[in-house]
Amino acid sequence: MTSQIIPVDPFDFIIFGGTGDLSERKLLPSLYYRQRDHQFSEPTRIIGTSRSKMSDEEFRAFAKQAISDHVKPADIDAKELKTFLARLSYVPADATNGAGFDKLKKAIGESDHIRAFYLAVAPALFGDISHKLKEHNLITPNSRIVLEKPIGRDLASAQALNDLVGDDFHESQIFRIDHYLGKETVQNLMALRFANALYEPLWNSAHIDHVQITVAETVGLEDRVTYYDKAGALRDMVQNHMLQLLCLVAMEAPSSMDADAVRDEKLKVLRALKRINGNEAPKHTVRGQYRAGASAGGPVKGYVEELGKDSNTETFVAIKAEIGTWRWAGVPFYLRTGKRLATRVSEIVIEFKPIPHSIFGDSGAGPIFANQLVIRLQPDEGVKQFIMIKDPGPGGMRLRQISLDMSFAQSFDGRAPDAYERLIMDVIRGNQTLFMRRDEVEAAWKWIDPIQNAWEGAKQEAQGYTAGTWGPSASIALIERDGRTWHESN
Repeated sequence: MTSQIIPVDPFDFIIFGGTGDLSERKLLPSLYYRQRDHQFSEPTRIIGTSRSKMSDEEFRAFAKQAISDHVKPADIDAKELKTFLARLSYVPADATNGAGFDKLKKAIGESDHIRAFYLAVAPALFGDISHKLKEHNLITPNSRIVLEKPIGRDLASAQALNDLVGDDFHESQIFRIDHYLGKETVQNLMALRFANALYEPLWNSAHIDHVQITVAETVGLEDRVTYYDKAGALRDMVQNHMLQLLCLVAMEAPSSMDADAVRDEKLKVLRALKRINGNEAPKHTVRGQYRAGASAGGPVKGYVEELGKDSNTETFVAIKAEIGTWRWAGVPFYLRTGKRLATRVSEIVIEFKPIPHSIFGDSGAGPIFANQLVIRLQPDEGVKQFIMIKDPGPGGMRLRQISLDMSFAQSFDGRAPDAYERLIMDVIRGNQTLFMRRDEVEAAWKWIDPIQNAWEGAKQEAQGYTAGTWGPSASIALIERDGRTWHESN
């Protein structure tokens, strides 16, 4: 996508977990792309650190391989890659005992440039790293710290983690990252709603019948076995990604694009979500776990077989959520997410109410479907508006549903930046609009905890579903007993 690239001020980007999976797959390739697009000013530096012993040259070789593996060959510019690798250095450090932090301080030096500490490590290390940075006087007014999810596993642990980091960094310096918010389509949801006169007057219970939010994956456990079995789909996807998407759909117009103005409105939505307690959980929620089946053109094992032990962890969640406000009174929000589903897709479906009366009577016009606005987050980012038209031809007034398509790939020239590229640059700029504030995180857990507690209290096993399908049959019943059906994109 073509846009003016504005270089940022010089900065030091320190990656804790610099040799880990996230650094390899996302951070280093994203930083390379920003280098290639000339967004760095001199003397920007990138410092990797972890407990592994490694030289600067070995870290550069690691980064070069990461870029080779995760950047399209056509996007690799030899000159820019050489410049990028020259920015890299490495310092071994152990947050648990502080070993190496003196060397890290020496490597950073006395520069007053922006310092971004990216914690691509387990949350259990967040407090240790934060405290060691403060003990070694590495935190300056120009410092920021980036925290990857999960921020806790319930409200109490989230509050404890926020307290630990909050002891060392001011809230304005803490960036809790959710990469979904960096996707172009998610940001375009804001533009769609608040930069057009067409939709916002209709964005309420008088015109919208219901909203669906789907985040479906075809993959199984992959390399997240230990984490995922302790978390499950509710904690892994609903508490952060899906509730953030719900907030962007449901929030009131902020007074401006100022970070706190936007996050204030999202917080109001989270606080207005009706609690789902133990009595309501069976009717409003579904939890499932995939069994053996077929996916990606071949047979796949069930979750328990992949895990290698018995487990009741859910790999699928469907929820009927309601927001207690005037704008959304009576409008259900149906959420579903899962692994080993039929298709990889993330989308938001706004279904408008049906027309109040058909003038076509018994003329053979055929069924009239409700208008839908479908916002596709991945793959093939774009927006579709489904409307009814007359089927061309002399055969009388026969109606047909078509979609007005806006594909980002077709509408804009060039490459769409990865979500991490946008979010990393926002960290450097100090723009927190697309990052979660402490009270947002904790409000989300206040809604999630009663659901999790209801499931644990009932001791009900997750319902099985065959890999390669759309989840348990109960998830279909969840929406169809309301006279609605899940939207399934092609």
